[in-house]
Order: sequence, then structure tokens, then C-alpha cells
Amino acid sequence: MPTLDDLLHAAVAGVGGTERPGQVQMAHAVAEAIDGSGHLLVQAGTGTGKSLAYLVPAVRHAVDTGRPAVVATATLALQAQVVDRDMPRLADAVAPLLGRRPTYCLVKGRRNYLCAHKLHGGFPDDDADALMSVGAVDQQASRLGAEVVRLREWAEVTESGDRDELVPGVSERAWRQVSVSAEECLGSRCPMVAECFVERSREAARDVDVIVTNHSFMAIDAFEGRQMLPEHDVLVIDEGHELVDRVTSTITDELTPGMVRAAARRAGRQADASSTLDEAADLLESVLEPAPEGRLTGIPDSLAMALGRVRDTARAVQSELKPAQGDEPDAARQVARAAVDEVYDNACRVLEERELDVVWVSRDPRRGPVLRVAPMSVAALVREKVFDERTVVLTSATLELGGSFDAVAGTIGLRGDGAPPWRGLDVGSPFDYPQQGIAYVARHLPAPGRDGLATETLDEIEALVRAAGGRTLGLFSSMRAAREATDAMRERFADAQGDIAFLCQGEDQISTLVRQFARDPRTCLFGTLSLWQGVDVPGSSCQLVLIDRIPFPRPDDPLASARSQAIARMGGNGFMAVSATHAALRLAQGAGRLIRRADDRGVVAFLDHRMMTARYAGFLQRSLPPFWPTADREMVLAALRRLDETASPPLPVAEPALRGLAGALAGPVGDTARAADAAAPVPERPVAEAPPPAASSRTAVTHGHAWTAQEDEELRDGTELGLTLDELAESMELPPETVAARLAGLGLEAGRGPTLTFG
Repeated sequence: MPTLDDLLHAAVAGVGGTERPGQVQMAHAVAEAIDGSGHLLVQAGTGTGKSLAYLVPAVRHAVDTGRPAVVATATLALQAQVVDRDMPRLADAVAPLLGRRPTYCLVKGRRNYLCAHKLHGGFPDDDADALMSVGAVDQQASRLGAEVVRLREWAEVTESGDRDELVPGVSERAWRQVSVSAEECLGSRCPMVAECFVERSREAARDVDVIVTNHSFMAIDAFEGRQMLPEHDVLVIDEGHELVDRVTSTITDELTPGMVRAAARRAGRQADASSTLDEAADLLESVLEPAPEGRLTGIPDSLAMALGRVRDTARAVQSELKPAQGDEPDAARQVARAAVDEVYDNACRVLEERELDVVWVSRDPRRGPVLRVAPMSVAALVREKVFDERTVVLTSATLELGGSFDAVAGTIGLRGDGAPPWRGLDVGSPFDYPQQGIAYVARHLPAPGRDGLATETLDEIEALVRAAGGRTLGLFSSMRAAREATDAMRERFADAQGDIAFLCQGEDQISTLVRQFARDPRTCLFGTLSLWQGVDVPGSSCQLVLIDRIPFPRPDDPLASARSQAIARMGGNGFMAVSATHAALRLAQGAGRLIRRADDRGVVAFLDHRMMTARYAGFLQRSLPPFWPTADREMVLAALRRLDETASPPLPVAEPALRGLAGALAGPVGDTARAADAAAPVPERPVAEAPPPAASSRTAVTHGHAWTAQEDEELRDGTELGLTLDELAESMELPPETVAARLAGLGLEAGRGPTLTFG
């Protein structure tokens, strides 16, 4: 086996880079962890080359032992980088040293793929009523109908069936017409299992050395025992700062009377007890309707009785839906079982009153009362399910908050009695932050308020953008603020005759907006949440990053407040441990959008004077890259003007491409190494069997709000109608940033109001 240094040197040369001290230090630390020295938390600043620093020792271990390494990322952008750019070039570069070419694959959840059985009419149509309520001509002309037709045409030519291959994409509502969840899947009993895109992709991805997946898929595999990933003893979690939120989303549930009625409706004539489930829904509604919004510190007797009725009737329906021995698989019955199982599991969970669960009631204008349950802490679960029986490497550019790894380590179970051994390492960054970037605090501005952006703040944004000549990424704490700033700047820059343009999140898909922003240096992109991290626009197109205010969690967030109170009861500082830590992480991620290469230059402008004046300002500042700090407005404006005058042309922007079964690019897109990789044979190695149906179904949580299928449906319907984010937020009685976060998670975009669509 060649040495780690030889492999790393070959890999770095293969990607056309140069070895950096931090990269070499990290690679050796990862190798030592794999060899048994304990878990590793490693902070590697942008530009370190951390992907190669963990991929090279992971590949070496896989080739040496015959056991794969798993890499889990939080964002699709990083998944694509690893699969499309890093692994193909690394594999070509180290093949002569290893004696064979390392292999890899991309693994996703079932919902991300076309379902062959559903395409051929094997499942009930989720939107049959909606589609059949219009005439044939209208159906063909409708957006949903057109999208479904396009999906069916694409299904005839795609090799992978992977949704991300479809560019431009389709609405979530249309995608549901051609896909199924893991709970709805018939598994090995499916009559079209041989044509299944998921099964074929797993077959094509057998015997690989590196498996690339996402945090949520990894968490479901670990927590629910579904064995979707092959046995592995090395797990690398990139973008590790996101792990707790992704795990929390995976194990958050909710229950509404509408969900219970929908389950009864799906069970329909297949179960006599479905009518009693309807009655249980009425009882649950009568109890929840008068209940005040907010956290429940205990389950009232009336609610316990209603939940008990839901649980018992759901159990009776489950028994009736259980297929008889030897029966042919029935897709409609499977879909009904999935819905009833979710109702049963969620009612049971609330009734259990688990020690760490937070239960609360919220109200939706269309669906009525919603009962939600989420874990206050996932530390013990992550310790047991993720860090047990494997070596875990957690890495990110932002793991050390306030100068310490303790905050992050505590949230993932690496502190306290019984914690496994681990090491924290900061390998720094090759960038000269004080020379490359300025951190500017607009200390003269008024304190941020709840009534929108102050006139002085809008004046400051205008002055900064004019000085920068565009080239601005605006990160706002709410979509309301982002839209307000966009509208104001479009009005104020009308005199520029189109020279400086403004894009706002929600006006198109995030990936499309980011590519447009990267191509045109005179374009500004404003948004929230999903733009705070994962946006990688090196070069002259991004020389100013605006941050409107410190991104604290909402004070009425039930999870954040429960965590703060629990820490305070134990004698800790709840604000610093929860709110300040949350803000520090977001600020570090947002500020990190500025410097992406060694020749990048620019300014991060904080429009919140608390970054200098608050008692916690030092903690927040220590979490940022070490930019050159100043509050001198005129100096900053002059620096931006000089940068604009001397800026180089923008860098080329990569476009999406088709994929093969194992997730590799299926053809050349300007990179012959990628094309060669797609054609490379994959040796055989046993792979995990097809997973059984999930023990339960899960929902997502954003900003403490756990989303139901019905709420997601409302979002899909609203985006279909072209509703704006503010209109969606108003109709659902939720904060705009919460709705924006869920839209991003579903791959949906709010509109700018009803518009005509020309095909």
C-alpha cells in the first residue's frame, strides 16, 4: 500500500492544485482517526482542500480493507462537487499507485427517483381529483399536466431516474405523480422491481470504495435500522455544522385532525374501521381547537383521551390493512398503510411523553390546530447511533464557535459522562483573511426593528452596492427583509439604466439564481437561509456580502426556548448556549461566502451595530474568519470602488449534466475525466439488501415548526398559483423565514404573484 503522502501528492496534482500545510495536516489526522485514535472534529477553512484531505485516507482505507467509506454532506452542491469533480480526478490520479481505479457512487432516498410501477399506473394518483376536474384540453394546457407529460417523456430516456438530472426542474406536486416514498414502496414484492431505478442504481453501485450520500439519508439509516447503506467502519460528515438540524428534522413528527381523516380516506373500503378513524379525528379536533398555541409541559387528560382513541382506531385499521398470506401486492393498500402507520406512530409518540421531547400546539388558518413533537436534544441519540462502532470524522469551515469546539461537541453527544474519545483540530485556512477581506460594522445605523428595514439601512445598502458596482450577495434574516430591500434597490437604481440588476430568492430556483449571479458581476442577489451557506461564487462576481442583522432564533421558537430553559435549570447560560451559538454559526457561514479563492478580495458588511456593542459581540467576532475589522464607512466605500475598477472578468459557470445509474456524470461536460469515470467498470462487492418499509414516517422541521404533508401540499398549491412568499406566510400564519426554509427544502420557489406561463 502506498504511503498517504504519496497518494495525497498524486491526488492534488491530479486536480491541478498545490498541497497546503492545512490539507496535509488534516489528511494525516483523518488517517490517524481511521487507524483507531478516536473520532475527529476538524475545522478546515475555505480553500484548505478538505475534500481531498478526507477522501484520500478514506480511499486508502477502503482499498486496503475492502470495506467502503461513507461521506455524508448537507447540500446538493457539495454532493455534486465530490461526485462530479473530486472523486473522478482523484481516482484517475491514484490508480497507478493503488493498482486499480477506486470506485464510488451517489446514494439518495427513494423519493429522489422515478418509480417505474407508478409510471405505469400501479399506484393511485395523488392528484387524480385535481387532474380530472378539468377537461382534456385544459389539462394539457395546465402547468401541472404539462409537467407530468414532460416527466413521462423524460422517463423514457433517463438512465438514472434521478430528479436532479431534470433541468429545469418540476414542482413537487408534479414529481409526486411519478415517485413514491420509502413507506409507500412495495419493495421486493413490486411487479416492476427489475425495472426499478432505485434497485438498478444500487446494483450498478455495488462494490464501491466511497459512498456519497446526505445527512438525512445517513440519519435514517442509522436511527431506523433500515440498512440502506452497506456495512462501513468509516463515516465522514462534511458540513458537520448542519448535522444537528438535519437529524432533528429526521425525527420530528406532527399530528392533525386532517392527517387522521386523510388516512381514513386512503383506507376507504379496504378497512371497516376507517369510519371509526374518522370519528377519532373529530374527537381530536374538538380537543385541539380550543387549546391555546404554545408548548405543552404535560399532556392534558382530554388530549390524552383523544390521542388514545386515534392510536387504538389506527391500530384496528392497521390490522385490517395487513395483507393476507400469499396475496398479490396492492399499491393502494400500501399507500393507505403508510398513512395509517404515520398517524399511529405519531399518536403513540406524543402519548409516551419522552423525557427529551418538546410538544406544542400551533394553529394553521386552513388546516386548523396542529400538534407537533420534536426532540429538545439529539446528543444522546447521535452518540449512540452515529458514533458507535465506527470512526466518525466531522468537518466544516465552521465548527469552532467562540474559539472552542465545545459548543458543537456538546450538541452531538461528545461531552459529558460516557462520551467517546475525540479530538478537535483547526487546520486554519490558506487565505490571508486580513489582507483579502474587510469586516465592516455600520455602527451608525439604528438598531434593527420588527417594522422592516429602516430608511438609514436602505441608504447604507444603496451606497455600498453603488460603490461595489453590483457584485453583492445580500443575506437577510427574513424573506420579508430580502424582498423589501430588493424592491427598494430596484426603485433606487432605476436611474442606472439597467446597469445594476437585482435578483431575489423565490424568483427562480436557487441554483438558477446563483448561476445568473455568478455570470454577471453587475448583478446582486438577495435572499435568506439557503443563501447563508452552500453558495460558492469565487471571483469578481461577489465582492460584497451584506448581512442585515444578527440571525438569532425567534424568541417564540419552542425548541430553542426549551433548550435555553433546560440549560438554565442546570446552571448554564441558555442564551449563550442556544441563541448566541445559533447566531455565531450562521454569521460564520454567511461571512464565509466572501473569500472562496486565494485571489478573492472584498467586504463583509454587518448592518447591525450589536456586532460591536453587545456584551456577546466578542463571542460572535471570534467565530468569524479573521478579516480586517473597521467601522470607517468612507474607507470601506473607497475600497469597494477600487475593487470594482480593478476587477477581473467573472469566472466560467458550470452547468448541470446528465447522470448514470451510480450517480456519476453520464457524459463529458468539458471534463474528459468525468466521461471516463462514467464508463469505468465497477467490480463486484456485496451491497445491502433493499430496505424494508420504514418503521414510521417523518416530517421536516424549520425554525421549530414541524411540517405536515398537508402543509407541504398547501405550499405546493400556493407556488402553483404563483403566490409570493409573504402571501404564503400570511395564509399559513407563519413567519416568512420559516416558510422560505421549507420551500427551499422542498425545492420550491415562491412567485411574484399570479403570472401568465407561455410554453
